[in-house]
Amino acid sequence: MASKAPKAVLQGGPDGITERIVEIEPDGRDLKVAYRGGYEHFRPTSREWDTADGRLPVYEWWERTELPG
Repeated sequence: MASKAPKAVLQGGPDGITERIVEIEPDGRDLKVAYRGGYEHFRPTSREWDTADGRLPVYEWWERTELPG
């Protein structure tokens, strides 16, 4: 059965992030993606893209935070 969770397209950030269509919270808050010992942070934009999963909101990369290690 297909997931009914809302999804978004990730734009920007490291090229190594291969999953560019991800599940999001329905409230439109910023998104954190764990990646290589830290988090990549994405913010919602007013843009939308047509994808194989339908028309989805675009979240744009804006910063990285490192995990203590």
